[in-house]
Amino acid sequence: MAELQSSDEKALVEAWRELLARQAATACALDRELNERHGLGMSEFEVLERLVEGADGSCKVSFRVQELADSVHLSQSALSRLIGRLEKDGLVERSMCPEDRRGIQVCVTNDGYSRYVAAKPTHRAVLAEKLGD
Repeated sequence: MAELQSSDEKALVEAWRELLARQAATACALDRELNERHGLGMSEFEVLERLVEGADGSCKVSFRVQELADSVHLSQSALSRLIGRLEKDGLVERSMCPEDRRGIQVCVTNDGYSRYVAAKPTHRAVLAEKLGD
């Protein structure tokens, strides 16, 4: 027999479901628009943006895969595959970090930076549409 929920519990569950629906709608819209207009998925854009935001003057960013994976909410293996796709598409270059061989150094290429710059307005427009109040 189903247990009765208090009104507080019902409101909490309803808020959770609304949050999930909003996140899913936003993620789907981002994936669709970024892919159609710029050939990027939402996660690919997020990785490019994190790399561009963290770049020093040389465009080199040294990071541990787990740190980047946590910031873009991907597993290490999913992030490695994503970076591999970005590298195959000529958007990033990766190499071993000279200071720590467990780390990976990733460089956003000129093409990667250009694609990011072109996609950023689309990304922000979708966020404004889906999350703006």
